[in-house]
Amino acid sequence: MGSECVLYLHDTDAMTAQAAEEEVLRIEHRYSRYLEESVLTQINRAAAEGQPIEVDAETAALIDYAFACYRKSNGLFDITTGIMRRAWDFSSGRAPAPTAIERWLPFVGLDKIRWEPPRLSFPLAGVEIDLGGIGKEYAADRAAAVCVEAGVVHGLVDLGGDIRAIGPRPDGTAWPVHIRDPRAAGQAIAVIPLDSGGLATSGDYERCVFIDGQRHSHILDPHTGRSVRGLAGVSVVGETCLLAGSISTIAMLKGPAGAAWLAALGVGCVWVDSDGRKGGSLL
Repeated sequence: MGSECVLYLHDTDAMTAQAAEEEVLRIEHRYSRYLEESVLTQINRAAAEGQPIEVDAETAALIDYAFACYRKSNGLFDITTGIMRRAWDFSSGRAPAPTAIERWLPFVGLDKIRWEPPRLSFPLAGVEIDLGGIGKEYAADRAAAVCVEAGVVHGLVDLGGDIRAIGPRPDGTAWPVHIRDPRAAGQAIAVIPLDSGGLATSGDYERCVFIDGQRHSHILDPHTGRSVRGLAGVSVVGETCLLAGSISTIAMLKGPAGAAWLAALGVGCVWVDSDGRKGGSLL
């Protein structure tokens, strides 16, 4: 998952923890863009050739969810944006050449993919999909489900800050989840009590680049191919980690309008904008 992953489980055995870990690894092996034999890589091989491909039920459910997020966000939440990594190198400290953005932006847009479950078709060869925006959150929910099926009633799954609670702590109190300040290392902007559901954070915490003194997030606007601006970090509590993660990412993609959008939704959240101002219903 590209991050530190931790299970906090009370009154269970090592086999349950191992089963939860294996479920996370199973999902990573299916949907990692870095693995040659992953389902995602197979899909993108077909896409590169403009060939259709049929997917299994689990993959179809994730693609259905991605299309629903795309529609609900007016095209901001888009799993084809990953191809813009070919223009942006967040380890270089350099801005992408305008020609690089122009080169790859025409391949961004879920409207360029035909989805007739379980069949994906690619009228424009070369479009790619990337499930990185939902994969880790989905894995957190699935690991929690494995634990619940094994009888765990007190636990927490934390996959690099994408969290799913399995009931409260053994003493009945909620798990205190510290939300890091994206502009002050080692400091928290809030402590959110969580005893059920999921919590996810989106922001420019680590994956960013400084160009001419300005911070550029790895979260890219699919309409422009450029880094979003306005919010520095958003944490959301939801019924599932997958739902919380989608909402937090869409809020980031909405830029300065993200805070008002979160307020209109009425979700539990904390946000920090690019100027350091903080807000949200959980502060």
